[in-house]
Amino acid sequence: MQTLPTLENTNTTSQPAFDTTIKRRKTRPVKVGDVTIGGGYPVVVQSMINEDTLDIDGSVAGIRRLHEIGCEIVRVTVPSLGHAKALAEIKQKLIKTYRDVPIVADVHHNGMKIALEVAKHIEKVRINPGLYVFEKPNSDRTEYTKAEFDEIGEKIRETLAPLVISLRDQGKAMRIGVNHGSLAERMLFTYGDTPEGMVESAIEFIRICESLDFHNVVISMKASRVPVMVAAYRLMAKRMDDLGMDYPLHLGVTEAGDGEYGRIKSTAGIATLLADGIGDTIRVSLTEAPEKEIPVCYSILQALGLRKTMVEYVACPSCGRTLFNLEEVLHTVREATKHLTGLDIAVMGCIVNGPGEMADADYGYVGKTPGYISLYRGREEIKKVPESQGVEELINLIKADGRWVDP
Repeated sequence: MQTLPTLENTNTTSQPAFDTTIKRRKTRPVKVGDVTIGGGYPVVVQSMINEDTLDIDGSVAGIRRLHEIGCEIVRVTVPSLGHAKALAEIKQKLIKTYRDVPIVADVHHNGMKIALEVAKHIEKVRINPGLYVFEKPNSDRTEYTKAEFDEIGEKIRETLAPLVISLRDQGKAMRIGVNHGSLAERMLFTYGDTPEGMVESAIEFIRICESLDFHNVVISMKASRVPVMVAAYRLMAKRMDDLGMDYPLHLGVTEAGDGEYGRIKSTAGIATLLADGIGDTIRVSLTEAPEKEIPVCYSILQALGLRKTMVEYVACPSCGRTLFNLEEVLHTVREATKHLTGLDIAVMGCIVNGPGEMADADYGYVGKTPGYISLYRGREEIKKVPESQGVEELINLIKADGRWVDP
């Protein structure tokens, strides 16, 4: 009779064979105002206002709305020199009417003059390597010679150097934000429409920064297709490791869309990389009001155990053993406790799933006997109460432990 081989336990310590915590890639800290990206600091949440930057009052209100719900760095678009100068007023009004909020200016086509102006007023400038020195596509081109490639590279250096020096001397930051959909023509000719082309585009700009002793840099490798995005970031992390670079990475799936699929698409890309230990700041890009992006960011980070910003609810999917309306009760429990932070609360429909499946929860709400709820602290059953009093008694238990705060 064939038998399965016995697996030898080579774990000689009391530690589990597989670590369940995420080991983040070591990166240098990059200061953006009073927020630090990388360096072991918590993953930073970002978003972008959709107001016209020339609308001073609207932009200030948009930045404030995002910051008040947990957005730690806010990006604004700066398509012209007039928009760049408007940022000075936006900054002043924010400080006067609310507080100083770290701002990133988004600079694209032929942006040296714009970038130099905004660098005076805000903490970080985002540039797109594919557009910063715009190369007009030539439909008749069949190749790029090394001389042509290097000539454009030198032009990029001349155009980028003044911005790098300005940011370096002010102690400010830069994001080198590569987009899959806007690679420079010579990168497309040399590497194709590939993650390799994206990575080499970023490396070219990083080397210019390093040659000028500027290291306050964050990198992004965004794409609208999740497999391309994941491959580009993984390759970027590997290339930086091979080159001894330790710059933090800004994660995002660009143009993810809206609704449930937009959220799933963003989560698929961002969470996959975070689980690998890759990523120091994130933005979920939705075709919705920017405020809708922030809860998704925090849910991703909470699910991976990278930040604890709300209650973690553990609940079974319900089945024929369930002794109460699980969906309704979970909603009631959530509404009563969702303002708390740092707690794990389990809602289980029967004794089969609780307490075993909720072993890591701080508190448990379990249907153990028809018409009654058993309340747990960890694995210990504390009391059994009528179902109608379940939520009230759960709150009383949390209060008795000194872990309750009023909404």
